[in-house]
Amino acid sequence: MFIVLDVNLKAEINILTVYFMEIIIFVIGTLLIAYFSWWFSIKEKRYHGIYRFFSFESLFALTLFNYPYWFENPFNIFQIFSWLLLFASLILAIHGFYLLKKIGRPAGQIENTSRLVIQGTYKYIRHPLYCSLLLLGCGIFLKYISVNTLLFALVNIIALYETAKVEELEMIDKFGDGYLKYMKRTKMFIPFIF
Repeated sequence: MFIVLDVNLKAEINILTVYFMEIIIFVIGTLLIAYFSWWFSIKEKRYHGIYRFFSFESLFALTLFNYPYWFENPFNIFQIFSWLLLFASLILAIHGFYLLKKIGRPAGQIENTSRLVIQGTYKYIRHPLYCSLLLLGCGIFLKYISVNTLLFALVNIIALYETAKVEELEMIDKFGDGYLKYMKRTKMFIPFIF
C-alpha cells in the first residue's frame, strides 16, 4: 500500500512540476511578446501592434496547450490538415517577408516599408503575413481541439482582423490614394473572397 501511495504521490508531483513549468514559460513568453510588441510597433506609433500582441499571445497559449499532441496520431485527418496549414503558413510568411524586404525597402524595421508592395501574394491579399498567422493558429488548433483551444483560436482570428483594420488606417496615412486604390482591388486575407 505504501508503494502505491508513493507512486501516486510521485505522479502528482510530476504533474504539478510540469504545470508549474508551463506557467513560468507562459509568464516569460508573455513578457517577451509584450516587450517586442512595444519595441517594434507601439514605440514607433504603429498601434496595430496592440492587437497583434493578442494574436501572438493566443498563438503562444495554443502552442502551450497543444504541444503534447503535436505528433500524436499522425495520420488522423485533423493532424494531416494541421500539417498542411502549418506548411502553408510557413511558405506564406517566407514569401511575405521576402517581398517586404526586396520591394518594400524598409527603413529600419521590416514593417516600416518605404514603398507600397503590390506584387506576388500582395497582388491578391493585403495581409499575407497576418494570413500566415491565421493559418498558423488554425494549424495549431487542429492538433488538439478543446474548448480552451477554440477560445484561443477565436481570439487569434479576431485580433488579426482588428490588427489588419488598424494597420490599413496607418497605411492610408502613409501611402494615401495609392493604398486606397490597392484596397479596392484586393482582399484582406483570402484572394477574391475576403
